[in-house]
Amino acid sequence: MKPLKFKHEFVKEILKSKKTTIWRLFDDKNLRKGDELDLIDRDSEESFGKAKILDVEKKKIKELTDFELKNHDYTSLGDMIDSHRVYYGSKVNLQTEVKIIKFKLL
Repeated sequence: MKPLKFKHEFVKEILKSKKTTIWRLFDDKNLRKGDELDLIDRDSEESFGKAKILDVEKKKIKELTDFELKNHDYTSLGDMIDSHRVYYGSKVNLQTEVKIIKFKLL
């Protein structure tokens, strides 16, 4: 089981199955279809559920659609890049690969 951390603000949405897709950059866990996940609240470091990955798609940031950006609360590619630079620094750019991960709660 692979641990995966989420901002506290997403925990309720995930538990209500309103949020079933996540994005990850620079995937150090090698997340794949079929993997089981231990969902962790980033703020409390506590597990809040288990999930299974249903599908994984890879795209460069520049390939993300307006629909995908809007569904993740971004207004533009620049907004998305700026948001992720908080975590990953200046190495995030239009060529950076995004793993789009669809999952379901167990």
